[in-house]
Amino acid sequence: MPISLIIRSALGVVAILLAAGGIWILTLPSPRRNSAVPPIPKSEVEVTLAALKPPKRQRPLIAIIGANAGTEVNDYVMTYGILRRAEVADVVALGTTSGPITLYPVLKVQSQATIAEFDTQHPDGADYVIVPAMSRDDDPAVLQWIKNQSAKHATIIGVCAGAKIVAAAGLLDGKRATTHWYYLKAMLKKHPSIRYVADRRFVVEPGIATTTGITAAMPMTLTLIEAIAGRDKAEAVARSLGVAEWNARHDSSAFKFTRPFALTAMGNKLAFWNRDEFTVELTSGIDEVSLAIVADAWSRTYRSHAVTFSRTAGAIETRNGLRLIPDRVLETSALKQEQLPDFRGQPPAEALDKTLDAIAARYGAGTANLVAMQLEYSRR
Repeated sequence: MPISLIIRSALGVVAILLAAGGIWILTLPSPRRNSAVPPIPKSEVEVTLAALKPPKRQRPLIAIIGANAGTEVNDYVMTYGILRRAEVADVVALGTTSGPITLYPVLKVQSQATIAEFDTQHPDGADYVIVPAMSRDDDPAVLQWIKNQSAKHATIIGVCAGAKIVAAAGLLDGKRATTHWYYLKAMLKKHPSIRYVADRRFVVEPGIATTTGITAAMPMTLTLIEAIAGRDKAEAVARSLGVAEWNARHDSSAFKFTRPFALTAMGNKLAFWNRDEFTVELTSGIDEVSLAIVADAWSRTYRSHAVTFSRTAGAIETRNGLRLIPDRVLETSALKQEQLPDFRGQPPAEALDKTLDAIAARYGAGTANLVAMQLEYSRR
């Protein structure tokens, strides 16, 4: 078939898909301004902190589990980095098996132990288990391990869509909970006994906690630090992150599919010929929290993605001891791609805001809003 006919046929298919999609898009709501959400009552804050007190050890042991085949980068790296910088607990980054953990949409990390090795070293279990979003909600090894840790009286914290995994393990039945806005309806349909709580970035019950979207990991982790070590320590960590305040306050109704969201996502995806690849150099001591949140944001535009490189072979150790595996090993002079805007030295929260501004400057405000919506983040 002549190439011209192939192109015309492909364009015809695209036109049909766009027409069908156009009908669906017309049914979507328009965006609206964030509404005023009441402050969190002091009594609720006190109950939350009490429920998050260390269940077993004076210096808690926190395990972050990741599936080697695919785990969300910020859910895994952000929680690890913030908890490690607080220095109030022993924190270990686990994999289901040996070898590297592929994080999505970017980064690859070497786990510090497997879940089997952790069980051998700590037969009485962790105090807290962080469950990120993963590529599968039904990994038998993950589900059984989470159940076992819960039975050993660990507090299970489902971050973002990690709540779906906690639900699949049967630990949210009859419980109050939340999750990322995109997955909420499906989770409640599959687990109808869950009692959804709106307008909260995180929901805590004794032994169980869940959060909304990706950036909710930050206030959730700060609240956990406060429960473990007190308000002064949490405030010190928050300052290092560039966070002025943190709590469970959230406008859930502001996060949903809208026409601009859908149109921007479709438009960016269809522009397959116009993709940017940005590189970021992994250097010893790099702040893993800022790295994860910046690389994640640029990789969610549907116009660009980030890849990592190092000048030497082997894993690179971050500020708090994670070992990152570069995508490429090459000299800076050999780079053909543009590097990500420099975020080193910026507190993570500031780095995210500046990244969203840079995305808006390059691709338009619609794309910046698309990324913020995926991160479930209200732009400052």
